[in-house]
Amino acid sequence: MKRMTGAAISGLSRRSFLATVGVGSVLTAGAQAGTGQEPPRMTSGLGDCQSHLFFPAVLDQMRKRRTDPIVYDRDGTTYLKMGDWLRKVPPSYVDLEVKLASMNGSGTAITLLSTNDPGPEWFGEDGPAVAQLIHDSLAGVIARHPTRFRGLCTLPLQNEAAAAAELDRCLQKLSFVGILLYTNLAGAWCDEPQFHWLYARAEELGVPILLHPARPMTTEQVKGYELTSTLGNMFENSIALARIIASGLLDKHPRLKLVCPHLGGALPYISGRMDHQLHVLKRGPQNLQRKPSEYLRSIYLDIVSPLPEAMRFAGDFCGPDRLLFSSDHPWVQPHEILEPLRSLRLPPATEAKILAGNARRLFQL
Repeated sequence: MKRMTGAAISGLSRRSFLATVGVGSVLTAGAQAGTGQEPPRMTSGLGDCQSHLFFPAVLDQMRKRRTDPIVYDRDGTTYLKMGDWLRKVPPSYVDLEVKLASMNGSGTAITLLSTNDPGPEWFGEDGPAVAQLIHDSLAGVIARHPTRFRGLCTLPLQNEAAAAAELDRCLQKLSFVGILLYTNLAGAWCDEPQFHWLYARAEELGVPILLHPARPMTTEQVKGYELTSTLGNMFENSIALARIIASGLLDKHPRLKLVCPHLGGALPYISGRMDHQLHVLKRGPQNLQRKPSEYLRSIYLDIVSPLPEAMRFAGDFCGPDRLLFSSDHPWVQPHEILEPLRSLRLPPATEAKILAGNARRLFQL
């Protein structure tokens, strides 16, 4: 192994959508999608594999809801509520110009853009309409800046037929380059049988799946001292990834391209324990073809964990060919990831892989 050194919205109509997000952006996106032309290729600069934007049209629809997830405004501040998880949505989180300025300041050429939790699975029967609203909003952004953004789709996985159709639309008509899959889907872990078709389809198409923490299943345990994002999100990554490995999905789909954010949560650090539990103590599934740590080394990890020692360990563990630069903007600024990485003083060719080369190859940028 090469080591590193140094109020629901059912019936949402096309008319109401156009009135909300603007006719021009949607028609432009649709016109570009209909040309069948390949998106511009990435030739220089950084490739950011995880970045988020809240879309005004989606927030406005959540303002109309009577059950979670809901959005409300109080004393000039916008709040997004999901049960007892309450988050602020500052204006910068919906401001495309803020994101472009951050990209320009960091030398980021292309960003893989997606929305953020809540995903369509939280909207029940309205999930397919919400997914379309999210993706059409995202397509409008890409149409305005076709050299700067690529899209990741989030699917209404509570409805398999609708999710499959929306996946095809995103890939074929909107030219998205991957799938953002939440670690849990409104309380169902992402490895559960009802979602297995998605892994098969992604493998068949050669489309990467990027895991992303959802509202943590451990929220009750970590909400004290506001540790939900600090611990809960990392537990989500670790548990979801461990379950995917233990489920045998990576044996069934050996060509699957899977990305886990935040350096894989805690799992790389404790993977030796998982190996010991399964192979020595015989606890857990005994039908896996490899040790858990070996599967983990085949998964791509993004480096959103602003600590150089953690980045170094991840590189030593899985090799630099499996690391991807991401910013997790707007919650994290790109320099907060770039500075720890560059402090490692890696060989230029190794750093170039992490900052752009691996993403270019994986997502065909």
